[in-house]
Amino acid sequence: MRLALFQPDIPQNTGTLLRLGACLDLPIDIIEPCGFIFNEKSMKRAGMDYIEKANYKRHNSWADFLKYREENPNEYGRLVLLTTKASIPYTEFEFKENDIILMGRESAGVPESVHQIVDSRLIIPMNANARSINVAVSAVMVIGEALKQTNLFPKI
Repeated sequence: MRLALFQPDIPQNTGTLLRLGACLDLPIDIIEPCGFIFNEKSMKRAGMDYIEKANYKRHNSWADFLKYREENPNEYGRLVLLTTKASIPYTEFEFKENDIILMGRESAGVPESVHQIVDSRLIIPMNANARSINVAVSAVMVIGEALKQTNLFPKI
């Protein structure tokens, strides 16, 4: 299982998710361009010293990510987009071990062209008056369910 961040805008969220990846042995793909300069300084506060322990790959573009995914079919399975434009709750979805949980930009989600090629689109059920949940919090919720279903949490 993997987590992919599509053109993240906020370094604190990216750092938090890299820390999550380090703690859960979860590889992370960062699909550029980012809305910030991706360097040690921008990641330091949220990711702390976990960044050096994180298993992450940076891709120069969406096209580069798709090409890399195609070239590595054993590591990269279905693209599962978390979006407010979905009707399937993540709690009713059956995750697989090599799924890629794709998170959109904090400011704009993902473009329609990405929506069209993903394998599944999932939503977090929430109050109808709310717009969205923070991307890092959303990722944690869904990754927790996915790892539970697939029994991929690190062994204690």
